[in-house]
Amino acid sequence: MTILVTGATGQVGREVVNQLVRRGADVRAFVRDPSKAELPAGVDVAKGDLLDVDALRSAFQGVSTLFLLNAVTPDEYTQAIVTLNVAREAGIERIVYLSVIHSDRYVNVPHFAGKFGVERMLETMGMHATILRPAYFIGNDLSIKDVITGHGVYPMPVGSKGLAMIDTRDLAEIAALELLRRENAAQPLPLERINVVGPDTLTGTAIAQIWSDVLGRPIAYPGEDFAGFEGNLRQFMPSWTAYDMRMMTERFVSDGMQPEQGDVARLTAMLGRPLRSYREFAADVAGHSAT
Repeated sequence: MTILVTGATGQVGREVVNQLVRRGADVRAFVRDPSKAELPAGVDVAKGDLLDVDALRSAFQGVSTLFLLNAVTPDEYTQAIVTLNVAREAGIERIVYLSVIHSDRYVNVPHFAGKFGVERMLETMGMHATILRPAYFIGNDLSIKDVITGHGVYPMPVGSKGLAMIDTRDLAEIAALELLRRENAAQPLPLERINVVGPDTLTGTAIAQIWSDVLGRPIAYPGEDFAGFEGNLRQFMPSWTAYDMRMMTERFVSDGMQPEQGDVARLTAMLGRPLRSYREFAADVAGHSAT
């Protein structure tokens, strides 16, 4: 039987596909433009988007397990609900859904609230799923590396409560392992949630210190300027997205993004190795910047 991966050309979805292929799984990727997919040999490619019901019905033929990842868009919630309904119609009872940590707490953040609504559908309708709840992606900070290395500041308004940042490669491997666990189970497994976090819970000041260490010069954490953060984002993304991100960082500061007891140990056991750290990421970026 086949595992269908949505969002298969993004940073997480592409790595999920790679992890599944390495483990010998039959994979079908659901993509908008197959000509640009550039996926591993042997991956079946289905064309469509998550609002195209006919394309979804076609893509679900012969599929046993679904990985649902959809991007932050104005209609993200509708995309997910439509996809899950079509999957249910097709008899699919093995699902891994990519949500976000604290989706039930960051209720004023649009993309968090939407993901929590999807979680409620899965739970209320008795669907068999693993809900992965990742924390902030370490790799997101690639977008600010020039500010860090060029201006000597870590500008992300992280605050002092701390974020348990996750490497997307670890997230993708955990997703692949969960997909295969559900795929290979004799019966559909009950719903469960897994917080996907990194090994360290870091404040803005702590992250700036990591950069100071790996770059060998002082990097400052200037504090939180939410209006300035939103304004910078609006230079390269729609205003609603920038505002959504601002709402998220305000909750970083007020609530943090912290793991529950046992989360790190559980993920380490799943992977059979330590989780990748922010310091490893920063050292890698610093090494590339120096060459």
